Amino acid sequence: MTAHVPKVGLVQLGCPKNLVDSERILTQLRAEGYVIAPGYDDADVVIVNTCGFLDSAKAESLSAIGEALEENGRVIVTGCYGIEDEAIRKAHPSVLAITGPHQYEQVVKAVHEALPPVHDPKMDLVPPQGLHLTPKHYAYLKISEGCNNRCTFCIIPSIRGDLVSRPAAAVLYEAERLVKAGVKELLVISQDTSAYGVDTKYATSKFRGREVRAKFYDLAKELGDLGAWVRMHYVYPYPHVDNVIPLMAEGKILPYLDIPFQHASPKVLKAMRRPANQEKVLDRIASWRKVCPDLALRSTFIVGFPGETDQDFEELLQWMKEARIERAGCFQYEPVSGATANDLGLPQVPDEVKAERFARFMETQQAISEEILRSRIGREITVLVDEIDTENDEAVARSPWDAPEIDGNVFIPGATHLKAGDMVKVKITDAEEYDLVGEVG
Repeated sequence: MTAHVPKVGLVQLGCPKNLVDSERILTQLRAEGYVIAPGYDDADVVIVNTCGFLDSAKAESLSAIGEALEENGRVIVTGCYGIEDEAIRKAHPSVLAITGPHQYEQVVKAVHEALPPVHDPKMDLVPPQGLHLTPKHYAYLKISEGCNNRCTFCIIPSIRGDLVSRPAAAVLYEAERLVKAGVKELLVISQDTSAYGVDTKYATSKFRGREVRAKFYDLAKELGDLGAWVRMHYVYPYPHVDNVIPLMAEGKILPYLDIPFQHASPKVLKAMRRPANQEKVLDRIASWRKVCPDLALRSTFIVGFPGETDQDFEELLQWMKEARIERAGCFQYEPVSGATANDLGLPQVPDEVKAERFARFMETQQAISEEILRSRIGREITVLVDEIDTENDEAVARSPWDAPEIDGNVFIPGATHLKAGDMVKVKITDAEEYDLVGEVG
């Protein structure tokens, strides 16, 4: 008789950092002979990797756990919401095990207990680059865990702990394996990318016989030599970020920075416990664009933070018009259980005011984005193809200014002969609110 091959399903929630955790778990399980099931019906056990950043995310996680229990019945919970064991057990007492974020060994152990492996690990079951939940042509590269900042609206440090940076050599060897396996774009992520190495005092490690410092600039320079697009996410605008902008101007890494500004009013930023000198930030942005005119900034902002007045919000809109952020997302403030912002004694902003400010913010940003994109009509740029949409007879690609899933696209009508992962030159022929249209040159 043929032994039953154990099959594990996965429900993935949350941010790219959570996704990388899932990839590491699946890589280990696949190495031990487990098969990754495509759906509930095929799985012997289901892992739900949860998000716990906002109360709405916690509700979504509980819903996902409930669905997995209903559809499959055997569920292991992990991820950021896993630290609230009691809340999960109260809602779903039948889950098999609960672990917190980046607890890979505990998750694998829970799988072993629920579904023992049928034979010894065989590492050749796993490709050298590990298993990934992203398309083959791009991958997230996590360089650290945790965060040393104490923003009043955020509970991530209490979930994931303080900053713990990976050795530079470990990051670079992983990146090298990914590029050799065909990855065309590396998306560098962490909670605070520009603080990389602070915890280790920028310790060196040996990569290809050379000592490389665990420092933002050094890592960016080394990654830029691997021959793939390198995109920087979650970068705080510390002064040393200035040193990386010339690498973008030289084409070493993409002219793209994801910086979570969150607001522009000094009063609101102080309450958030964020850097509050936004005029200085505007000067820094201007100096970056002098060095690298093609630089694109992506950011996130919060409207309706406790104590935010009409004047504070107007300051934010004016700052947006001056900063001309290419890509911006906006969130209506949600009180998060355990966040310091709940205890500041500031008045809550009514929901209807939050919604009105959100709409005005997005309208302002839409106009900025549309104007910037229209300025790119007529330019020839290199794009990375993400998918082929045969139904609409077009290729869907991204420019150097667009990260997957959160930014815009470049649509290429009639280019169905291309394939995902192709890098091609296109001439921009039209612009929409958030997307570009091009033709193969």
